[in-house]
Amino acid sequence: MSVKSVVIATPDAAQRKRLGLVVDRMSEFEVIAQTGDLMNTYNVVEERLPKAVLIADVLAGLAEFEVMRALFSTLDIRWLVVTVPNRRLRRPAVGGSPRSDLFSIPTDAPDEVYERQLRALTRTGLNPRPAAKPNPLRPTETPHSHLTRGAPTTNATRPLITTVKVQDHLTRTSRASQADPRTPLGRDPIILIGASTGGVDALLAVLTRFPQDCPPTLVVQHTGSGFGESLASLLDRQCLPNVLLANGPMPLRRGQILVGAGIRAHLVLDGRAATRVTTVADGPVAGHVPSVDRLFLSALPVAPRVSAALLTGMGRDGADGMKALRLAGAHTLAQDEASCVVYGMPRAAVELGGVDRVLPLKKIAEALLARRKTNVGPGREVQK
Repeated sequence: MSVKSVVIATPDAAQRKRLGLVVDRMSEFEVIAQTGDLMNTYNVVEERLPKAVLIADVLAGLAEFEVMRALFSTLDIRWLVVTVPNRRLRRPAVGGSPRSDLFSIPTDAPDEVYERQLRALTRTGLNPRPAAKPNPLRPTETPHSHLTRGAPTTNATRPLITTVKVQDHLTRTSRASQADPRTPLGRDPIILIGASTGGVDALLAVLTRFPQDCPPTLVVQHTGSGFGESLASLLDRQCLPNVLLANGPMPLRRGQILVGAGIRAHLVLDGRAATRVTTVADGPVAGHVPSVDRLFLSALPVAPRVSAALLTGMGRDGADGMKALRLAGAHTLAQDEASCVVYGMPRAAVELGGVDRVLPLKKIAEALLARRKTNVGPGREVQK
């Protein structure tokens, strides 16, 4: 009988100990790592590919869990939320994927209940969604695996993972450099996308339909500080174009998607020629840093070359910028209410008169890419 691997994720040391002892008493399961926050949980799960994750409700209730949950769905890793009775927390975002059903168990449940739940949850084999492209430098061990190599997998010797992985970022940067996609000549289309609550699943649905030589694409997704690298890594795994976290001045290239998320700066087009992007440290716009409005407004000088989309999200960030883009000649789209997790940002843009077309999520990618073959000359660009 093969042993099924489990990761325990909770900031509560007592809860980690309790759950570790519970799983250790199950002959068909073993704990391979324990983590105390979402960032390290993401890294460990991506590297070790456990069969299941026991995650505390305090972590599953964070907004950043949306990225974590999308990774679970992508890799078909089962997850169980460990709840504390009478503690009111934000319900985890489960998205629209059939593999994202929410399962929970009280922290003080008897051992046999945990075992029954884990068995039911992991009954079928892993069937991860195939990656769009290989990662040749993918690590095979966690940063501290040498500490327990050859040692019994007891709770005393099992390390609490605290190191944040950076290798995937170096791999993607190297691959993007080797690909050397052509820099636009001043007339290629540019795609802009803004999203918030529910946006991770929506971005996966849209960007996985992009070809490898897609137009230069800029994305702003509201997420927690420091979680942008994880989001970029997740998208890069599943998309044919190269996906990178925006970081200072960068060239705007075909076949490349730059993500502004979890950073303390706005992602903007740099200059009238729109051949580069940069990040600008500044105050919130529409309540957010980075802001969708700030990105959209930075594209006004080249609006006729722009196709912009507002996906699911709470609030109204992006609505004003989208209206300005539309008036300046951009092609503007909004996700429809039926396919949104939260119909906030798209609704605000529609009510403001900033949207050309309202479409279901499954049609957004095709509509954004429709301008790829349109020859838009610089003479139609709007000057500041």
